[in-house]
Amino acid sequence: MKNYLNFETEIKNLEVELDKLKDPYNEDGLSEVNTDKINNLQNEIDNKLKEIYENLDPWQTTLVARHEDRPKSKFFIDNLFDNFISLSGDRFYGEDKSVIAGFGKFNRKSVLVIGQEKGENLNARIERNFGMMRPEGYRKTIRLMKLADKFKIPIINFVDTPGAYPGVGAEERGQAEAIARSIECSMSLTVPTISIIIGEGGSGGAIALASSSKVLMLENAIYSVISPEGCATILWRDPTKTLEAARAMKLSAKDLLDLEIIDEIISEPLGGAHRDKDLILDNVRKSIEKNLTKFLTLSEDEIINQRKNKFLGIGRKKGFSTNSSDKDKLTANTNILQILKFKKFLSIKNIFIFGIILILALSIIFYL
Repeated sequence: MKNYLNFETEIKNLEVELDKLKDPYNEDGLSEVNTDKINNLQNEIDNKLKEIYENLDPWQTTLVARHEDRPKSKFFIDNLFDNFISLSGDRFYGEDKSVIAGFGKFNRKSVLVIGQEKGENLNARIERNFGMMRPEGYRKTIRLMKLADKFKIPIINFVDTPGAYPGVGAEERGQAEAIARSIECSMSLTVPTISIIIGEGGSGGAIALASSSKVLMLENAIYSVISPEGCATILWRDPTKTLEAARAMKLSAKDLLDLEIIDEIISEPLGGAHRDKDLILDNVRKSIEKNLTKFLTLSEDEIINQRKNKFLGIGRKKGFSTNSSDKDKLTANTNILQILKFKKFLSIKNIFIFGIILILALSIIFYL
């Protein structure tokens, strides 16, 4: 049974009608299959899908990214990699089933694959904790990333999470520290790393695995510091203002590519990745092949510098600095106008303080 989003009602009605036409043994009894009508109805569905999906607003894109039929990390791992061997445990606390990690073959070459997994049905989602990793999950990925780095094996990450698990137990076991160490480890690797945001890229739970040489996004995926509902609740104290929040957050693939936060958009089938899983699989495969090839001629130092400059360059062109030579600096240049304003502020502040001291001194003399 197909699942439809709230803005796909017209598509649902058309597809229900199409299914009836394709089935001659329907409720109305035996009938002939009208191929012309089927073709016309299929064309109408395609046109309606194109009309809707070419004009999605950011909140609708969020709903598509969360679609329960959307292909998950396990689907990509099972179909893109040969001889995959899943590895478990962080060697400190336990196993986190919200992340699948292990070594496999891609085009007959060894790779480390890490995927945040939400689960395909309700039982699997509960078991996988809805893709929200705990500290032991991040520590497991750190352990395996260091192992891959030691043996010069490229790393491919599939990011799909609402965020890191915010439970009391996770915080007690060092959730923030685990995420920070995962980012630190990712940035220091000497092997090429590719992260693909296939659904939700939520908060630090996503950036812990997306601090990569190349960050790719599926066309209808999202990548943000907080969910639109959470943002609306904080800014407006109204969780219904999700559309305004989603627009302001610039969480869609097109916005993030324009801001140079991601490197590439992987196109999806018309109507979303869940409508043609074979096509999205082929698109992801080609993108991984292309991006891994780019690193074949780079040395270890060049790989590290490329990753470092990529992240230091975020916000430089469309942020507070336009000087590309500032990439190696973590601080922004202060222009002359800002310095003069600051000095003016200091002089006014000094005059004010001097005035208060003078008044106090005169008051003491007067009373004496």
